[in-house]
Amino acid sequence: MKDPAITPDLIASHGLKPDEYERILEIIGREPTFTELGIFSAMWNEHCSYKSSKKWLRGLPTKGPQVICGPGENAGVVDIGDGQAVIFKMESHNHPSYIEPYQGAATGVGGILRDVFTMGARPIAAMNSLSFGSPDHWKTRQLVHGVVEGVGGYGNAFGVPTVGGEVRFHPAYNGNCLVNAFAAGLADSDKIFYSAASGVGMPVVYLGAKTGRDGVGGATMASAEFDETIEEKRPTVQVGDPFTEKRLLEACLELMASGAVISIQDMGAAGLTCSAVEMGDKGGLGIKLNLDRVPQREAAMTAYEMMLSESQERMLMVLKPEKEAEAKAIFDKWDLDFAIVGETIPEDRFLILHGNVVKADLPLSKLSSSAPEYDRPWVPTPAAAAMAPIAEVDAIEGLRALIGSPNYAAKQWVYEQYDSMVMADTVRAPGLGAGIVRVHGSGKALAFSSDVTPRYVKANPVEGGKQAVAECFRNLIAVGAKPLATTDNLNFGNPEKPEIMGQFVGALKGIGEACLALDTPIVSGNVSLYNETDGKGILPTPTICAVGIIETLDRAILGPAQSGDVLLILGETKGHLGQSALLAEHFGREDGDAPHVDLAAEAAHGAFIRDNHAAIRACTDLSDGGLALAAFEMAEAAATGVTVSTTGTAALFGEDQARYLIAATAANAAKLETAAKAAGFPLARIGAFGGTAVRLGASEAPLADLKALYRGAFAAALD
Repeated sequence: MKDPAITPDLIASHGLKPDEYERILEIIGREPTFTELGIFSAMWNEHCSYKSSKKWLRGLPTKGPQVICGPGENAGVVDIGDGQAVIFKMESHNHPSYIEPYQGAATGVGGILRDVFTMGARPIAAMNSLSFGSPDHWKTRQLVHGVVEGVGGYGNAFGVPTVGGEVRFHPAYNGNCLVNAFAAGLADSDKIFYSAASGVGMPVVYLGAKTGRDGVGGATMASAEFDETIEEKRPTVQVGDPFTEKRLLEACLELMASGAVISIQDMGAAGLTCSAVEMGDKGGLGIKLNLDRVPQREAAMTAYEMMLSESQERMLMVLKPEKEAEAKAIFDKWDLDFAIVGETIPEDRFLILHGNVVKADLPLSKLSSSAPEYDRPWVPTPAAAAMAPIAEVDAIEGLRALIGSPNYAAKQWVYEQYDSMVMADTVRAPGLGAGIVRVHGSGKALAFSSDVTPRYVKANPVEGGKQAVAECFRNLIAVGAKPLATTDNLNFGNPEKPEIMGQFVGALKGIGEACLALDTPIVSGNVSLYNETDGKGILPTPTICAVGIIETLDRAILGPAQSGDVLLILGETKGHLGQSALLAEHFGREDGDAPHVDLAAEAAHGAFIRDNHAAIRACTDLSDGGLALAAFEMAEAAATGVTVSTTGTAALFGEDQARYLIAATAANAAKLETAAKAAGFPLARIGAFGGTAVRLGASEAPLADLKALYRGAFAAALD
């Protein structure tokens, strides 16, 4: 098949700007071939090159004594003691999931699992953060059903427990849902595998499933806005097979144990192109590939298609030559492809042969580390206007507005479709706060949480960025964990718009400040830009996932509360209602500023909870919905009523930060009060558990009635 002529339209369809194409001409001194154009397009798009975000990502704190490997590899690596490490990352699959919900979400899960096990870790936990449009939008129901089924279909079949996550709805996501997938795994800290190639003349080996035409151009599609041509992009979505991936996991771990692996890289975005280029660039080597040797499941594939295919369940490896027979035997046993498709070369070249014809001959380093980097114009987000006054709300009516909304109703409709108990190490399943998984064979456990409040970020990117980190931190603290590190998934609109870039810059400033203050460095992450349809962008959604360690399970705070327990609140309540859940759900408004985050108070109050864990039966942080929602959720989980003496809409529904709600026996409550007084922390008794009603100030309702609303609202809106 003859390659098409390189025209301005063809260049534009590859997501390359005219000045970027001119830069390509300067680098190679000639017009590129069609395959070379595709390679540049894949490596220089936003999804792979981070060209709009590199400048600002460098300002994030990424180091600490607990960090073994920070950003730049497939996933971050954090020391958890006893010669073990937790390896984790979060990535987006937003655009594919909007186009083809089931496969988009499923392959998002598959991709993040490969990022973890390509480093030598066995996955032990998964989470997801999902953002959808308004529940009454014509496409939302289809997206919710497809995405949730895709997440469950892949994760359940692969055999990894899904232990937490979040689901939100807002009209800003009507044209662009967000599917952020997280995975974590365990490995010995001295047996981590990296992607940098080393040694000249080493065989480059293709592992896993065969290459097809699915996902060709997927990374470029993910770096562009949507418009009326969205349905034409369906072929760019990959198709996943979790059973093949499970075999790939076992084969890779067996191969790694054999000592055959020099370096290994997942074939994710931009497939064979990105994996080969990154391995060569990190090792300071060139790569030569012969595409005639690539296992293919479709006939007459071109070099362009093979280089840009994003077929799933594939790896690329640099192999010790003397181990070739042993390595091949392992993959034959697992019924997976094993093919030597190239070699490392000393020159700075990316040389692609197909049918004895040179299809690409490019300076490899220029494709990755020398990709364009932009300092996009940006403007700070204007200070939010003061919130307009609201009338006092009957507390139970306010609570009903929250728990009757799919945003704050129980999400069992979602998480019951996920296997949370596979592997038999899950201590705390979804729906109760941070997920907890035992470190098998030890007394330790790991805790996981995912959070962001996009309304806050839109109103005040700096405070919103801080709050996302702080809420993850509090969720880990509330189960007795010591927060270790974080990963992020930075979802924003078009960075070429200064106001959007301003949101990005502000959010990263806040995230960086919070990670530094709370000693939770960013060790991995993902940037997803151009989340817009017909010029309408999403809410800025910098999702944060945090991982913590519970040194021994007797330090865990698991609850639930019991009848007779005292209810205490740690932290200062000022009654901040700007951008609150009550304002959005009861009044239909989003105005005012985001709440201020006092990072010193966050750190101090977190230390207090951990230091006094033995006196605490149950604990939750206060965030969306404030005291009223948190008290109800604790009571509902405990199947007992609760009486809260606090009165006033601001005090009950305000979303001031650095606060925890604690359930303790009367004797332990007294101990906590003494400890808090000695430390100078605000801790107050505000009620007790017991009975069959929820009483908020002077307003009350039967717990059974509220429970029925809380447990049924999500399905009523979307099933």
